[in-house]
Amino acid sequence: MKIRIQAGYTPGIIGKIAELHATYYHQHWGLDLFFEAKVATELSDFLLNFDATRDGFWYATASNRFAGSIAVVGTREAEREARLRWFIVAPAFQRRGLGEGLIAQAVHFCRQASCRRIYLTTFAGLDQARRLYEKAGFRLCREQVDNHWGKTVVEQEFELIL
Repeated sequence: MKIRIQAGYTPGIIGKIAELHATYYHQHWGLDLFFEAKVATELSDFLLNFDATRDGFWYATASNRFAGSIAVVGTREAEREARLRWFIVAPAFQRRGLGEGLIAQAVHFCRQASCRRIYLTTFAGLDQARRLYEKAGFRLCREQVDNHWGKTVVEQEFELIL
């Protein structure tokens, strides 16, 4: 089964990404409507304000099935930072190199855009994703208890200095 990574918006992609996030994080972490609405709303806002000079957006498919996604939210500021968001790989497509490929695509984009720093926020316990981040060179730089995910978790920030 060949997996394709494609750039840019396609009809229905917001719903597919929100659904995969909602389903996965509800099953494994007990997150609920608040989390799904947050993903859908923030992703929609990102795509409505997308600026190809600073932002990147990719999704993966295999046999016409949605397989995963990642985005780079760039800043307008002189710091030249970027934030990775909406990184997820459907369980059926995990452990096939897709996660590494999506992260590599995003990091390459940031290098081309002359970003100095890439960061992402996640929470403790997502060990498989953490291994992928660290393999790509990201390092844990901050941890704090937080509840903006819809429940209390130990939020983590990882960064990659380019």
